[in-house]
Amino acid sequence: MTPQELKNSILQLAIQGKLVEQRPEEGTAEGLCRQARAEKRRLIQEGKIKKEKPVPELTEGEVPFHIPKSWKWVRLRVIVYNRKQVVPSDTFSYIDIGSIDNRRQRLNREETFISAGEAPSRARKIVERGDILYATVRPYLHNMCIIDRDFTYQPIASTGFAVMTCCAGIYNKYLFYYLLSPTFDRYANSRENAKGVAYPAISDDRLYRAAVALPPLAEQKRIVDRLEALLPWVDRYEQAWDRLEELNKNFPTDLQKAVLQEALQGKVAGQRPEEGTAEELYRQIQGEKKRLIREGKLKKRRALPKIGEDEVPFAIPKSWKWVRLGDIVQFKPKNDLEDNTEVSFVPMALISDGFQNRHSWEIRQWKEVKRGFTHFSEGDIGIAKITPCFQNRKSVIFSGLLHGHGAGTTELSVVRVIGDLLSREYLLYFFKSAYFIGNGVKSFSGTAGQQRIHKDYLPMCPFPLPPLEEQRRIAARLKELLSLCEQLK
Repeated sequence: MTPQELKNSILQLAIQGKLVEQRPEEGTAEGLCRQARAEKRRLIQEGKIKKEKPVPELTEGEVPFHIPKSWKWVRLRVIVYNRKQVVPSDTFSYIDIGSIDNRRQRLNREETFISAGEAPSRARKIVERGDILYATVRPYLHNMCIIDRDFTYQPIASTGFAVMTCCAGIYNKYLFYYLLSPTFDRYANSRENAKGVAYPAISDDRLYRAAVALPPLAEQKRIVDRLEALLPWVDRYEQAWDRLEELNKNFPTDLQKAVLQEALQGKVAGQRPEEGTAEELYRQIQGEKKRLIREGKLKKRRALPKIGEDEVPFAIPKSWKWVRLGDIVQFKPKNDLEDNTEVSFVPMALISDGFQNRHSWEIRQWKEVKRGFTHFSEGDIGIAKITPCFQNRKSVIFSGLLHGHGAGTTELSVVRVIGDLLSREYLLYFFKSAYFIGNGVKSFSGTAGQQRIHKDYLPMCPFPLPPLEEQRRIAARLKELLSLCEQLK
């Protein structure tokens, strides 16, 4: 049961006379109606309120449920009245729909002041302490409250409110909770009563014709006391519910992060001695790099410092090796193509975020994109380097490129595998890990809203390197596990 459903259930029990017991010594509600009519006749004679149109008696078909014998069904018009709307003043305290918290049904502490000339011509509904404001426009029906304080100037209310003053013998808090109940909500929201296209509203005539289940005054107060004892517990339940909803919402992503972390620590695929060691693989990569440098296909870069013990973030299997990314991959590759070659162009918007490996592309001629954009080729890995794309895991293995080449936003870092000696999929999962992203965020530089990972973050980043076959098994297992997590969303 949701918090709102629980609250509705309690309110419904209250207005049906099922929340507290009835006590014969408290009398009946019949006398309250006579008392209300007498009070209104007096106020009319004194010129304090306008004469009201008579309302017909309630019919049996208008009564939504059974009530105790000591209660009485009455129309809302019988037990409330509206003050006259004209009041001389240079400045008003103005209450509009936004002045009320529609979740807590409380008036905001801040006041809005308007001059007499600024006040909308029909927004002269005088408000006093104890009055009930009820928003008549959908979807703002729960923008309602009891006026519980004084104002700097005479308060007036927007035309979007009905302003109700309770007659003697009618407890304003009881009526307030009745207006908040599911029964009244259904009445005010019904097609018969809520008229209009853009903002359906209930008219004053239909509003004041509504049926109200009226208990004796003492019982009204006991009902309110019980409600105000129970509803704080509903609020606590709502807080717990919201926390649980947040946990449920974040659970699939948190689980994916945890699975990736387990993978980076060698815990999802197991180690096999016959697959060799990462040290052997590392030496192969270094040999391939030297060959490519000799052939002029790769630039020689400065040697990177060894990884210190204080840089190792977690334990890895003995057959693995901590290495710097800059020692095992190529950065910022360049394409050399004919100007009229059609290539794939990939702006940031065409790279999927999250744990997926998806992108699309537009067609451009190479001469249009060879300058001022980032180059890449089939099989290269692109990683967003700017916030919030970096944190949102906009990273991808480029595939299916037109003529095998492409260009894209300058906000991409591009990584190229050397000699097919690394699993691109394993690398991509590393770039999507919380470990990689968290440390990248720590390296951010730049102005607010335009922050990027530091230029040295990628080459200097410590990388847990498994043997090649284990990389492939890890990537295959991660694809399976992350897909299952995705189904939980």
